[in-house]
Amino acid sequence: MMSAATARNLRIAEDDDVLAGLYAAQKRLPSRLLFDAHGVELFAKLSALDGYYPARIEAALYDKHVAQIAKQVGANARVIEIGSGDPHTTRTLLRALDRPNSYVPIDLAGDLLERTALLVRHAVPGIAVQPVLADYTQPFELPAPQHAFGKTLIVATRDTFDTLEPSEARAVLAQLGRIVGPDRLLLVGADGTRDLERLERAYEDEHGVTAAFDKNVLAHLNRTRGATFDLDAFEHRVVWNPDASRIEMHLVSTKAQSVRVGPATISFVAGESIITEHNYKHTPPAMQALLAMSGWRPRQVFTSSELPYRLWLCESSGDGQDRLLSARRSGR
Repeated sequence: MMSAATARNLRIAEDDDVLAGLYAAQKRLPSRLLFDAHGVELFAKLSALDGYYPARIEAALYDKHVAQIAKQVGANARVIEIGSGDPHTTRTLLRALDRPNSYVPIDLAGDLLERTALLVRHAVPGIAVQPVLADYTQPFELPAPQHAFGKTLIVATRDTFDTLEPSEARAVLAQLGRIVGPDRLLLVGADGTRDLERLERAYEDEHGVTAAFDKNVLAHLNRTRGATFDLDAFEHRVVWNPDASRIEMHLVSTKAQSVRVGPATISFVAGESIITEHNYKHTPPAMQALLAMSGWRPRQVFTSSELPYRLWLCESSGDGQDRLLSARRSGR
């Protein structure tokens, strides 16, 4: 029988995804919490490490193929980026486009959003920059355009797309397709690497940067929610889940302990973990199915010669919305 304390805690957690995740059988925290101001700084350090291949390979793909991408986008484009993007790839893309009209980054991290807006205004003089502080996994509104524009290019880099759950990714891409208008393209970076040695070097680096980035989610809750996490009582661990084709980042409790998070108390046994992020590795068939279910089809795919990392340039399929609605009704 459920105790009164447990029932009270569950009521508290009902409308709070942080507490709901911590009360789940497999504890979980929203990955957005990783990207506060300090988390962004740590992620920049992580991206600069030799072993963290996604940043280097995606940047190389942009450098090699951006002229082809820009030609298909055309002049006077509006660029919408979910997440504030990587400074190198964002600059590379916008500078390659023919007189880009506007740039609309969408992110929950206000500091990062402001930094990105400032960078773009400096790098691409004359472009209209319209940052949107919003959770792009939830309904939101785009700002009214300041000037008439040509195509809309939606950009989702690896930092954003690979960390979305497949159902979230489908919903985000379908929502963007609905609200941006009919003349649209999508550019998605997606990693298909399943080499365990490369994955371990990327997500459990010997310098401890990934561990610090992961543990910062607990420090974030201590700062913002009055939590009492002892960071030294948790260890960063990376798990490869082959069935789901994803890397899982876990923070493992090294002992039995109780932690306060605001009004709630969370208990841990030794060895119990919190999942802080899933990072999906999309095979081509999985990626094609995901795109099709969200209203898109590949127009051109650019693949790295080093690893199965790809940039997918996509166009509207026109019929993906019906498929998505059908899947929701059937519970798939």
